[in-house]
Amino acid sequence: AFGGFGTTTTTAAPAFSFSAPTNTGTSGLFGATQNKGFGFGTSFGTGTGTGLGSGLGTGLGFGGFGTQQQQQTTLGSGLFNQPAQTPAQSNQLINTASALSAPTLLGDERDAILAKWNQLQAFWGTGKGYFNNNIAPVEFTQENPFCRFKAVGYSLMPNNKDEDGLVVLVFNRKEADIRSQQQQLVESLHKILGGNQTLTVNVEGVKTMPDDQTEVIIYVVERSPNGTSRRVPATTLYAHFEQANIKSSLQQLGVSLSMARTELSPAQVKQLLQNPPAGVDPIIWEQAKVDNPDPDKLIPVPMVGFKELLRRLKVQDQMTKQHQTRLDIISEDISELQKNQTTTMAKIAQYKRKLMALSHRTLQVLIKQEIQRKSGYAIQADEEQLRVQLDTIQCELNAPTQFKGRLNELMSQIRMQNHFGAVRAEERYYIDADLLREIKQHLKQQQEGLSHLISIIKDDLEDIKLIEHGLNESIPIRGGVFS
Repeated sequence: AFGGFGTTTTTAAPAFSFSAPTNTGTSGLFGATQNKGFGFGTSFGTGTGTGLGSGLGTGLGFGGFGTQQQQQTTLGSGLFNQPAQTPAQSNQLINTASALSAPTLLGDERDAILAKWNQLQAFWGTGKGYFNNNIAPVEFTQENPFCRFKAVGYSLMPNNKDEDGLVVLVFNRKEADIRSQQQQLVESLHKILGGNQTLTVNVEGVKTMPDDQTEVIIYVVERSPNGTSRRVPATTLYAHFEQANIKSSLQQLGVSLSMARTELSPAQVKQLLQNPPAGVDPIIWEQAKVDNPDPDKLIPVPMVGFKELLRRLKVQDQMTKQHQTRLDIISEDISELQKNQTTTMAKIAQYKRKLMALSHRTLQVLIKQEIQRKSGYAIQADEEQLRVQLDTIQCELNAPTQFKGRLNELMSQIRMQNHFGAVRAEERYYIDADLLREIKQHLKQQQEGLSHLISIIKDDLEDIKLIEHGLNESIPIRGGVFS
C-alpha cells in the first residue's frame, strides 16, 4: 500500500470509508489525523514520517458531483517527501507475487490450485494468501494492485480561501432537526470554543446528505478591542476542533466528521497527481488524468469497492433531488412573476385610461376657467388670429373632397364590409361526415323508391292501353250482331 511521502510503514486500512475520523497517533500522507472522508484518508495507508510539509496540517476539501457537494482530505506532515522503498515493502511485494504465482505450502499439484485461489482472493480484495509454512500469509485488501473492484472518478476541488474560515461539520442527524435547533447548536459550539465574548459562531449553510446526515458549514468571527473584526482562518479553527477534548465534545453533539474547506495550492495538486493512490495502476491513473473533463476544477480520485460506488450514487441522487427542488422553486417563482406581470399590465392600462379621463376633465376645467376669466373682455388680436385658423381648419375638414368626406366614405365601406361579412358568416354551415353519409343513404333510398314507382306506373299504363285497345275492337262486332 502507498503509505505516504516519507518513510512509511504500511498497514491494512479500510479504503475510502466515510465514517468518523480516527486518530492513529502517526503522521502519514495526509496528516496526523487519519480522516476517513471523501478523498485520500486511510486508503493511502497509515504511515510515519516527517518532511518539509510538516507545517501544513490543514484540511483540504474535495467535493463530488457539483459545487454543493464537497468532501475533505487532510494534508499533514511528510507531504512533499518522496516515499522510500523499505525492506518490509519489498518483502511484501515478493510474498504477494509468491502467493499468486508459486506457493510452496504443500509441495505437490495442490499448490497450483492454491495459487488460483489466492489469485481469486486478490481479485476480490479480501482474505489471506498462504504460500509458505515458514512465512506468515499475505493479507489481501482492496488496496492491493490486483483487486478488480476499483475505478477512478472525479471530485470538485474547493475554491475557498483559508481566510474565509469555512469549516464543515457533518452531523448524524436529519436536516429538519438541525434547522429546528440551529440556535442551540450555535450556542453549544460557542461554549466548545471557550465561551469567549470576542468570538461569534456563524452558520454559512445547511445541506442534506445521504444516510440521514447533515452538513453544516460554519465560520467564526473574532472581534478585537479596537472594533475591527476578522474571520478565524479555517486551518486554525480545524486544528482547534481536532484536539482530543474538543473532538469528544463535538462527538457528543453528533458530529461524525470535521473538515476545513480550503483550496489546494498548485504544488499540492501536482504532488497528488504525480503519485498514483495505493492499488491503482499508474497507467490507469495517467489515463484518468488525460480524461479529466475539467482539470482546473476537478481532480481524479480512486473509487475502491462497492461501498464507495454506492456512496457516490447516493450523493448523486441527493444532488439530483436538490437540483430538482431548486428547479421547482424557480418554476414557481416564474409563474408568480408572470401573474404579477399580468396584473401589473392590467393596472397600467387602467391607470392610462384614468389618466386620459383626468386629462380631459382638467382640460374642460381650464376651458371653463378661461371663459370666465375672459368674460366681459373684447376679443384680442391673438385670439382673433387663432379663431381664423380654427375656422380655416374646420372648413378644410368639412370640404367634400377633404378629410371628412374621405373619412365618411371609409366608414361607409367598413360598415358594408362588416354587414356582408356578418351575412356570409350567417350563411356558412358545416355538416358532419356521418350526417352527410346518412343523408346520401336516405336520398339513395328515395331515388330507388321513385324508380320502382315509375316502373309500376309504366306497367299499369301498358295494361290500360291494352284494355282500351281490346274495347275498341269489340264494339263494332257487337253492333253487327244486334243490327
